[in-house]
Amino acid sequence: MFAEERQEQIVRLVEQKGSVRVKELSEQFQVTEDCIRKDLTLLEKRGLLKKSYGGAIKRRVNTHDLHVSQRRDKNIEAKQKIAARAMELIKDGDMVFLDISTASLELAKLLVRSNMDITVVSNMIDIMLEFMTPTNVRFIFIGGCFSRGRDGFVGSYTDRRIGEFRFDLAFLGNVGVDLYDNSVFTYMVSDGLTKNAVLEVSKRSYMLLETRKFGMDGTYRYATVDRFTGAVMEQAPPEELEEKRREYPIEWLWS
Repeated sequence: MFAEERQEQIVRLVEQKGSVRVKELSEQFQVTEDCIRKDLTLLEKRGLLKKSYGGAIKRRVNTHDLHVSQRRDKNIEAKQKIAARAMELIKDGDMVFLDISTASLELAKLLVRSNMDITVVSNMIDIMLEFMTPTNVRFIFIGGCFSRGRDGFVGSYTDRRIGEFRFDLAFLGNVGVDLYDNSVFTYMVSDGLTKNAVLEVSKRSYMLLETRKFGMDGTYRYATVDRFTGAVMEQAPPEELEEKRREYPIEWLWS
């Protein structure tokens, strides 16, 4: 078999399975592991896959949807399922933080209609507008430096105000999650630092995670996966990530 043909098959396997291992490829193609590593290095340079420890995974995507407005109307059904599952974690008496996230916005809509005996805190303008509807839910808005791209408030003043609270539950968005690199991404540094401030003062914290984001990157790594209490998804994660997912001692919840 020519090297080009072997490399084409390796790319096909990565696309089908999500990940491959050097040892398994070596046995399958009956070549040395060093030969396979060279194949993977070449394919990574061509942008066809991403090398990982002991093998390779699918090439990750960065859509560069920097503005919340670019994501608000995308994948609504998935976000609604995530919000419905997240609702099950909230109980009367809780103080809940919702960050700047389109999935958090869907959760806010459910909370407004629920009339639960809770307090909701947020720094997202669209969430504040939802709570203009008459409801028994108490709402506190956190101001600071307005971020036009994020449609909310971030920065040092916002972070200081957040630091004065102790949240029972926090729900945080993301633009990508990499289980192989233990990374949770956002786009803007200021947004990431504010999310970190929330994590610091939350008893329990959950990612609101569309499963498609397992294959996506942002530009700023704001937390590690294992820093969260859990992740709430619209469906079970991809089968090829099952083994990797189980390495993280957090709750994996889906509808």
